[in-house]
Amino acid sequence: MNLPNKITISRIISTPVFLGLFLFIKSHPGNIVLLSLLWLLYLAGEFSDILDGYIARKYNLVSDVGKLLDPFADVISRVTMFLCLTHVGMMPVWIFAIIIYRELGITFLRMMMLGKGKAQGARIGGKLKAWFYFFSGFIGLIYYTMLNVGIGSNSYPLMNGVTLVVFILAALSSVLSFIDYFRVFLKMQSSK
Repeated sequence: MNLPNKITISRIISTPVFLGLFLFIKSHPGNIVLLSLLWLLYLAGEFSDILDGYIARKYNLVSDVGKLLDPFADVISRVTMFLCLTHVGMMPVWIFAIIIYRELGITFLRMMMLGKGKAQGARIGGKLKAWFYFFSGFIGLIYYTMLNVGIGSNSYPLMNGVTLVVFILAALSSVLSFIDYFRVFLKMQSSK
């Protein structure tokens, strides 16, 4: 197993730790140490997502396993973040449902394509969606931190609105990305 794939696997392994810490913090509000650890895990996960791709491309270590493992790690880590934000009432359930349906749909399409001998890597729409996922998770975690610590209460209504808009953009980008992948899948099917 090459280095980029090991980095990707570390992201998968750290995701349940993030979830456990998030749930623990919920019952221990205002604990700056725990919140700092949560932020550290979140940022390390996002940094590792950039790092594994960079190393794979720079050192020509791109592999079919990596093409499947990296998006899987992205889905696990970001859907976990959205699950946490939905659990505390920040992300509306309908947005979370759109994101889950998209991710399950893409997983199905990838399996179908793999069955035809093609490992579908990330497309530009998927990369844009990943950016919106990152940004919405980042904004959501900022707002969660503010609420948890009790700072900036005057800006809660504004942050609530901004967070909702960013979540909606993430859901919209996920739908558009799915349409793009589905189009590629249909082309592959018609070229048999």
